[in-house]
Amino acid sequence: MTDRTGAIRAFIDSTDWAGAATAPLAGDASNRRYLRLTHPVSGKSAVLMDAPPERGEDVRPFIHIAEYLTGTGLSAPHILARDTQAGFLLLEDLGDDLFASVIPDRPELENRLYSTATDLLVTLHDHDAPDGLDGYSPALMADLAALAFDWYLPATGNADPAARKRFLTAMLNALSHHADTADVLIQRDYHAQNLLWLPDRTGVARVGLLDFQDAMLGHRAYDLVSLLQDARRDVPPAIEDAMIRHYIAETHADPETFRTAYAVLGAQRNLRILGVFARLCLRDGKAHYVDLIPRVWNHLMRDLEHPALTDVAQIVQNTLPSPAPSTLQKVKDQCAITPVR
Repeated sequence: MTDRTGAIRAFIDSTDWAGAATAPLAGDASNRRYLRLTHPVSGKSAVLMDAPPERGEDVRPFIHIAEYLTGTGLSAPHILARDTQAGFLLLEDLGDDLFASVIPDRPELENRLYSTATDLLVTLHDHDAPDGLDGYSPALMADLAALAFDWYLPATGNADPAARKRFLTAMLNALSHHADTADVLIQRDYHAQNLLWLPDRTGVARVGLLDFQDAMLGHRAYDLVSLLQDARRDVPPAIEDAMIRHYIAETHADPETFRTAYAVLGAQRNLRILGVFARLCLRDGKAHYVDLIPRVWNHLMRDLEHPALTDVAQIVQNTLPSPAPSTLQKVKDQCAITPVR
């Protein structure tokens, strides 16, 4: 990444946070990075997002969605300063209490955290989505699910273009019939690593939101799948089922229709993640994502048990190899050697 240290300091010093000390924060799978600032006088903290435009980053979608979410009373970070051209945002610091960190320390809170996060979706889905969102259409979702055939399958030493074509047809058919409604904002990465617990706030504002700049117009079940079929941690099956039932009860959704959409969107999401994690290794050298593949695979296999996915299941199970240790090692052995596509 191009050294942006001087530009970062110039941006900080152009704000009310001039002279603030900086310390790195954990990044994500994108080209963005984050710094925590400590104000030299008040001692308060803020977060700087560094999103280099030359690496394909754009802070404007983040601004658009953050302002929408805070406008509905949800706890996205308030934007304290911005330079959209340079790719810098100064954000309210919501702290470090990620769901993924809180739950291991205080397991008695797990159900409360997931209940509140589910209630947040109920609240969010009761609001009209903001203008300008692209639709997460069945055609786009099917194409993204095919990333499993584009990256994971070749990484295991296999290729089957004909199976990929059949898969696209079957996946598109399932999505078109069971998950084609796109009427709410979906954050797309709504899971324990992106959600903060803010117990001093009230109601659904106790859930802090971090990663939503890729939001689209999508199906109401999508973010619930993201929350409950988490690639990074095991959500107890009893909690998953209880949250689905809770969402259905609160929104008066038809149970069979909603659960079918949940399974179809779960299969789509997990296939996409399978491909993305393989790509992060092969193209970007991020081998640790391969270690998460078995959990994603287990979610996928469970989703594929639904009768609405019979055709998809047959193709996937006959084409994609299960993530045995030897298979995953083969993928890792190829990390950072695949040319950028």
